[in-house]
Amino acid sequence: MSLLEILTLLFKRKKAIIGIFLLLFASAAAYTLAQDPTYEAKASILVKMFREDPSRPGMEADSNNLPRIVSQDEVVNAEIQILTGRELAEKVIATLKMERIYPHLASGELLPAARMDQAVQTFAQSLQVQGVRKSNVIAVSFQHNDPEMAAKAVNLLIEAFKEKHLAVHSDPQSSFIASQLASFEGKLKESEKQLQDYQQRTGVYSIDEQKTLLLRQRTELDSAYRQAVTNVRENKDKIASLKLQMKYITDNKDRYTQTERDRIIIEAKSKLLELQLKEQELKMKYTDKNKLLADTRKELEVVGNFLKDQEEIILGKVKTANPVYQSMETDLFRVQADLKSQTARADALKSQLRQLDGEIARLDRSQNLIQDLKRQIALNEKNYMAYMERNEDARISDAMNRLKLSNISVIQQAVAPAKPIKPNKSLTLALGMVFGMAAGLLYAYAAERLSQTFTDPKGVEKYLELPVLVTVPLKKD
Repeated sequence: MSLLEILTLLFKRKKAIIGIFLLLFASAAAYTLAQDPTYEAKASILVKMFREDPSRPGMEADSNNLPRIVSQDEVVNAEIQILTGRELAEKVIATLKMERIYPHLASGELLPAARMDQAVQTFAQSLQVQGVRKSNVIAVSFQHNDPEMAAKAVNLLIEAFKEKHLAVHSDPQSSFIASQLASFEGKLKESEKQLQDYQQRTGVYSIDEQKTLLLRQRTELDSAYRQAVTNVRENKDKIASLKLQMKYITDNKDRYTQTERDRIIIEAKSKLLELQLKEQELKMKYTDKNKLLADTRKELEVVGNFLKDQEEIILGKVKTANPVYQSMETDLFRVQADLKSQTARADALKSQLRQLDGEIARLDRSQNLIQDLKRQIALNEKNYMAYMERNEDARISDAMNRLKLSNISVIQQAVAPAKPIKPNKSLTLALGMVFGMAAGLLYAYAAERLSQTFTDPKGVEKYLELPVLVTVPLKKD
């Protein structure tokens, strides 16, 4: 459409356009004036991390013994669930009285339980709780047609929320924790006493140092024992060698000098030979019971014994007179004495080695038992320290609960709003003007399109496809 056609349309339909505009604008104004004002009270609270939820012994870690990290959003969402719960809504409604906050429900014929259900639903619809993004702040707002009532409802809700928060997060197991703490303290003392009694009974205090000392002593004793065994073997070899040399000297009579006693021995041997010959002759003549033969045999025995004694005496005197033999005999006595000493030393060292081996084995057994006792002590101490820390947290939590202190802080309390949030008169009137003008123009355009008459010569020319030569203006009487 051209500008002329638009102006022609507006001029032609001006009454209808103005009428529709005034009708819609008046309707918007009437609706705005008829609507009750709604006020919104706002408050914000801060959720601090953390006081009420200290880690619990034995439950604070996963399978990898790593503590579970609770995200900020999880904590804020949990607090929002408490804030929007039915219990807090009922408490606020009961405090403010049904007649004041929702008088239209109080005057109804519903049962008290049904009235409370509707009041809670209405309260929930008017309440808005949401976490501020990327923070641990919760924004709370409540809408009501009374600004004072809206502010009171928000503040009462926050106070009820703080009490509920303390009740939810308070630890009801403080007495249990105290009993467990006493139990683990007793277990820790008992395990320490067992270790102390065992150490006093066995004399084992510092296993590593004692074992190192015993191993060092064993090394030294083993070295001394091996040396003593070597000395015993060498002494035995020396004794065997000396005895062999002394025997050689004893058997070698060429190294001796003849003495007077040697001539006596020669004569005794001659006499012995003579008696032996005589015995042979008598045996040929007489029987063994013959007295002459018996006397001869007695003489033989006497002369034989005499000869043996003399030979031993001469042999002993000749040996002692030999300086080489005397020197060997002295060495033999010295070596034999040393052999006895080294043998006794080797036996003593061997006994000490067996004793040390027993001590080392006992230390090994004691080490295993002491390690078990120490592990038990460490476990009891860990549990004791964990429960002691938990008990301290519970004590502080109880004290803070008595003072009604929590990790919830009110950043901004709700105040009675000065202006309602709805109806927004300016916006409603502006929308009424816009919609009224649009509706009028739309009506004019539609009416023109649907009309069966011509309003100007151009329309006639276009419809008849003939030029208009003359136009006669309409004259109204």
